[in-house]
Amino acid sequence: MPGMSSKARVRLLGAATTIERVVRLLPIAALWLAPVSATAADAARDPAEGLWWGTAGSVREKVEVGLNITRGADGKLTLRLTQPISNYFDVDPGGEVKRDGDRVVHEGLALSLRLDGERLSGTYPGPNSAATFARAKRLPVEQPPPALSQGPAPRWETRLGGQAYASPVVADGVAYIGTTGGVVNAIDTRDGKSLWTFSAGAPIFASVALAADAVYAVADNGVLYRLDRSDGKQRWRYALGDGDVARVLPHPLVYDWDWQGAQPLVFGDTVYVGAGDGGFHAVAADSGQRRWRFDTRGAIRNAAAVADDRLYVASTDHFVYALDRASGRELWRNDTGAALDAVPVVHDGRVLVGNRGAGLLSLDAASGETKWRLYFWGSWVESTPVVRDGVIYIGSSDLRRVSAIDPADGHVLWRSDVYGWTWGTPLVTDKYLYVGAARGTPYFVRHAASFSVLDRKTGRHVARRPLADTGGHQWGIAGSPVLAGDTVVVATIAGSLLGFPLLP
Repeated sequence: MPGMSSKARVRLLGAATTIERVVRLLPIAALWLAPVSATAADAARDPAEGLWWGTAGSVREKVEVGLNITRGADGKLTLRLTQPISNYFDVDPGGEVKRDGDRVVHEGLALSLRLDGERLSGTYPGPNSAATFARAKRLPVEQPPPALSQGPAPRWETRLGGQAYASPVVADGVAYIGTTGGVVNAIDTRDGKSLWTFSAGAPIFASVALAADAVYAVADNGVLYRLDRSDGKQRWRYALGDGDVARVLPHPLVYDWDWQGAQPLVFGDTVYVGAGDGGFHAVAADSGQRRWRFDTRGAIRNAAAVADDRLYVASTDHFVYALDRASGRELWRNDTGAALDAVPVVHDGRVLVGNRGAGLLSLDAASGETKWRLYFWGSWVESTPVVRDGVIYIGSSDLRRVSAIDPADGHVLWRSDVYGWTWGTPLVTDKYLYVGAARGTPYFVRHAASFSVLDRKTGRHVARRPLADTGGHQWGIAGSPVLAGDTVVVATIAGSLLGFPLLP
């Protein structure tokens, strides 16, 4: 996704024509992205000038960074940045490199280094990561995605009406998914044939929720529907009251990027669901009657999590809330510092959640205290984590990486570049991770849409199937792959449901 600090200007890299864009909520790291040409000045060469290559980070993760410090035509020192983990290669953040004795400082990057002969050391954004650099003869350049086996072709493809940002939900050989065309679809995962449809009459961005005999779906007309799982007939409807809340989809020049929806959560005899006006509702599953409502100060655009007698709710108002499940009473709240639209995940007494402030956080489930926070190098974290066998697996956004992380302390085990936005949750099997990725153009980071298979232990690519440009600003896969027997089901933004064979 785009970054996070307000009113920052970026110009698309690699384009023949520069497009100026006002970026809402752009993180400091994304300010690196405005190319500015520079030529050598006639002033005396500063000992800080030249190419530098080194590492920055913390005990959780260290990354490689390159600096190219030169003097511009105006006599000022400028810096061009190469940071492969963030997909930045020879870009100029603008601003000036300041010198004060042996200090080398770039305020816009929160960069503060000490020059000692052939060495630079100090702090670097990450935030304030320890960094060391040595002289270099050259810096790396961007490489295209590698040529790999595409893996098996899909067994079937079913074209749906409208776009599909939601993830399919599968049970008993049937995949259920809604689209922006306002229709809930039930699809046989053996052959892709439609079993039934329900027309809500308004776009559907959220994944549905299933119970034994029911499908629960939320549409942008502000209604929660209960449908019969066997035939899609409506049993009741509940007014969430957010039908007049505006939604701005991803756009090359507008960065609200409000493309997710509040998936219902069914637990016992109650349906719990958020809304675009910040309300969080508890609704009787059998009758559709309200039991209680809790109000946050921002849109709720994904599912809540439940553990024992508590609910954990993430809001775009920056807060994670712990609520009493029976009454909706607030137990604690944690200000994560940025909007949240990923699902909180409860694991081993912790609440794991990513936000649009470039971080994955681990909170104490009992108190809400932040136990650790892992920086994602300027990328939003909209992927919902999944934990299996003591490892967190999670996608990202502009980082393009799928990551394996130790849940105890946030230490990065590996990150694998899948070359596109990875907003969904990786599907984890015994041997592999199945990952969907999306692309958009024009955009200031190069992405590629694909369906990939990674080795679960190492992150190595096993197969990668590129997905064709279907027009519009974005294409590829926005949601999560899901398993249906020996078939992996994915939905494309263009509105197709695909069934791929599971690898042996």
